[in-house]
Amino acid sequence: MRVRYGAALCLALLSACDGREESAIDNLANGANAAQVENNVRAEAQAVMEPLTPPAPGTAGGLPVGPQPVVEEDSVDPKGPQGAAQVVQGYYGLLEEKRYDDAQDLWNANSAIGAEDDARFAARFRNFSEVHANVGAPGDVEGAAGSLFVTVPVQVYGRLAANGKPWYRLRQVTLRRVNDVPGASEADRRWHIESIGSYEPPASQATETGNAISATDGLLKKQ
Repeated sequence: MRVRYGAALCLALLSACDGREESAIDNLANGANAAQVENNVRAEAQAVMEPLTPPAPGTAGGLPVGPQPVVEEDSVDPKGPQGAAQVVQGYYGLLEEKRYDDAQDLWNANSAIGAEDDARFAARFRNFSEVHANVGAPGDVEGAAGSLFVTVPVQVYGRLAANGKPWYRLRQVTLRRVNDVPGASEADRRWHIESIGSYEPPASQATETGNAISATDGLLKKQ
């Protein structure tokens, strides 16, 4: 029933534009999968929306100029800064696929967000119809009291579910792992997300990030 209602809603949204809803109705009448018809109609509707064009590196809202690509080869040291960047890339990839449970597993389980129940974590993204990200170059690894930290800049972009409008923000992901000290478990030695906040550029590379446009601006960062 939910899928049929969703398809009907999409058809209603398109009915004032052209005759595409007629072919969709025909497909449903001929036994086509309702979910597939809904996805096709949604894709056609999004095709006429404002395109997602995140700001280029070095411009307002863009990543720092010349970010190093996140290397995906197996040769990357999982304990080094590029290993941390891979975790960030994986995190936003899971969000893109709406695999919220798996995404939450990449947080420090003892952090406020890592300890949230599944429904509350997933609700952070309910106002987005889609989420994507460009991952920048990680910073240097820094140590403190037996723990190692690294920050990774991220350009998050997506589409607001309410009106289909594009949404862009720069974020800074801080990851932590336990140093290779006696007694530390293998899980402790892996990078986990500790917090996500507004991007803080070096003083020489100050970048305008813009003001929040709605309450959804806080959904992709630690409160």
